[in-house]
Parts: sequence; C-alpha cells; structure tokens
Amino acid sequence: MLRNTQDRYGWITIALHWLSALAVFGLFGLGLYMVELTYYHPWYREAPLIHKSLGMLLLLATLFRLWWRFSNPSPNAPAGQGRATQVAAKLGHGAIYLLLLTLMVSGYLISTADGRAIDIFNWFSIPALIHGLPQQEELAGTVHAYAAWSLIVLAAGHGLAAVKHQFLDRDNTLGRMISPQTKERATL
Repeated sequence: MLRNTQDRYGWITIALHWLSALAVFGLFGLGLYMVELTYYHPWYREAPLIHKSLGMLLLLATLFRLWWRFSNPSPNAPAGQGRATQVAAKLGHGAIYLLLLTLMVSGYLISTADGRAIDIFNWFSIPALIHGLPQQEELAGTVHAYAAWSLIVLAAGHGLAAVKHQFLDRDNTLGRMISPQTKERATL
C-alpha cells in the first residue's frame, strides 16, 4: 500500500518520514563536525559540500513530502487518544515542518550569500537567487544554528512521544509509522 488510509500510513509516507529523520540527524552531526574543522583538515572543503548537497536534497524531499501530505488523507488518530494529545501532535508536526523549512532556507541563504550557486554532488546546481544582503551569511547562520538545535530537541521529543504512545499507551502510534500492515501485525 503506497498511499495512506484512514487507519495507516502508506509506504511513501513512511519512507519520507524515516529518510527525513535520518537526514536531519546525519546533517546535524555533520554540521557539528564541520564547524570544528581547521583550514588544513582534509575534510574542511568536502564536509560543507556534502552538507549543502544533502541539505538541498532534503529541501526538495520536504517540499515533496508536504505536497504528499496535503494530497493524501492523514490517518485518523488512534482510538482513545484525547483531544489535547491530538492538538499537541498537530502543533508538534507543524513546528517540525516549520523548523525544517527555516533550517533549509537559512542554509541556502548562508551558501548563496557570496552569489555562487550551490552545486549538488556535481549533478546539478541551485542558483543564488538571493545574495548580497547586508550580513546575510551571519544572520542566516545564526538562524540556522538555532533552528538546527530546536529541530533536534523537537525531533527527540517527537520520538520519545511515539515510544510512549507505543509502549505505555499501547495505541500503535509507532507501529503505524513502521509498517502499513494491519494493526495486529504491526504492533510491536
């Protein structure tokens, strides 16, 4: 099942979710690593190229993910889940998307501040449409750092909430994002 149903997430949603999670945590780790590199370190130039390429690919995947989210029904909340929990989940997901977009737009602004395009693994380039603004790189860098830390904290909370729902509430929240199989077969 590729598409979402009223009860389950489909394979496309599941794949986009876990690829995004892997990319976010990988990019965060790479970002922490590369800001500590000295000029003569062999990865001083390579790490930012990988970080920018993966970040821009994540932006494209996130835009597709948003389109997919609005063109597919979201599964209903698990039975017994209270209204406050449902509102918190919606606000949390909205904040994750907002932080993702803020992070990637600020990364784009950092990378294009000097007017150069962003080369994506020598496959294609994303042009510098916005550049030369006063303190563009510094301001975007500050936003990027705060957004990155905020996203990591929120994503960790998101993961802990899913584990809590799965194992304490036993409402199969995590199971629905692991496999689109029936509830009984996906319960961990």
